[in-house]
Amino acid sequence: MQLQFYIETLTPLRLSSSLILRERVSVSDRSMESIESDPPPPPPPLRQAQIPLPSATSGGSFSENSANFTSVPIHIITEPSQLPIEFLEPSPQKQLVIGLDCEGVDLCRNGTLCIMQLAFADAIYLVDVIEGGVKVMEACKPALESSYVTKVIHDCKRDSEALYFQFGIKLNNVLDTQIAYSIIEEQEGKNRVPDDYISFVGLLADPRYCGMSYPEKEEVRVLLRQDPSFWTRRPLSEMMIRTATDDVRFLLYIYQKMINKLTDLSLWRVFIRGALYCHCFCLNNNNFADWPPLPPIPDDLAGEDSVPQGEILSVLDVPPGKMGRVIGKRGASIMSVKQSCNAEIHMGGNKGPPDRVFIIGPVKEVRKAEALIRGTMMDI
Repeated sequence: MQLQFYIETLTPLRLSSSLILRERVSVSDRSMESIESDPPPPPPPLRQAQIPLPSATSGGSFSENSANFTSVPIHIITEPSQLPIEFLEPSPQKQLVIGLDCEGVDLCRNGTLCIMQLAFADAIYLVDVIEGGVKVMEACKPALESSYVTKVIHDCKRDSEALYFQFGIKLNNVLDTQIAYSIIEEQEGKNRVPDDYISFVGLLADPRYCGMSYPEKEEVRVLLRQDPSFWTRRPLSEMMIRTATDDVRFLLYIYQKMINKLTDLSLWRVFIRGALYCHCFCLNNNNFADWPPLPPIPDDLAGEDSVPQGEILSVLDVPPGKMGRVIGKRGASIMSVKQSCNAEIHMGGNKGPPDRVFIIGPVKEVRKAEALIRGTMMDI
């Protein structure tokens, strides 16, 4: 208002140049006093997450109020420079173990990857793929493909498929907690049950690994059914940030619990099956020749009298009109195959591929499953 008055009165009063200069200085000084007297705006609140600390003395379960928890910052990432340098430039001198998860719309080759969560021991990074785009994902590619960065994830098949087909990323060196859970159960003498895959909610609830309830997960599932584009909304809501964080903040704790249980042989099986899970829905024309090699049998196991049998992934093409026979009435045919051999059998389902069957397991068991499935396709 003072500046406006000065301009309006400048011509009629014919003020001298020195008076004009003094008035300008006076107005400027008053403006500066006003600026200096106003306090700076408060910084945006720092979001934090509570993560459990691995401890040799802590029990298998804990509560949110337990002293086992510590606070770490949550960072929203849209630029590569916001990520730790040791993640962007993986090296054998600074090997990492991180938690990993992905959120999106119809997460698969044809869906939309929206957020990639990375859990470190001292921070959680939510990579906003919608805002950061190809640039930020290209920056993450070396670490996601590196053998120097162990990625702890729960059921990596569709995450790997989305990363591969949408960004050309070949997910590697994965410890899949769903696989690890099953192999620990077998290691402890429990019989394998076909299709008995632990959910992430179930894993969290198991007192041997976490002992935490996760009722919010079902709330989010309901919300996703009502609003399938939930993860595309921007800016990220507090609910989106909290949900994405909850899916990774326990992974490193669970990883430590599982590592303490796994024998050397079982650990090798976890990593090789994790690699095959990563391959599972990522079909290409060169039999994965451009992917990182499968984990070799460790030297201390290769020399034993009973050399562990290698595992493979087999993909069976199902001719048009034959998938109904493979599955059978109410799933009876495929369940019979699963019960007859010690191999995992996966279908593409609604997300596809719809005309293939994926078999993972020891070579002999996979070949047995192949023969049984081919038998269901034969005309009688």
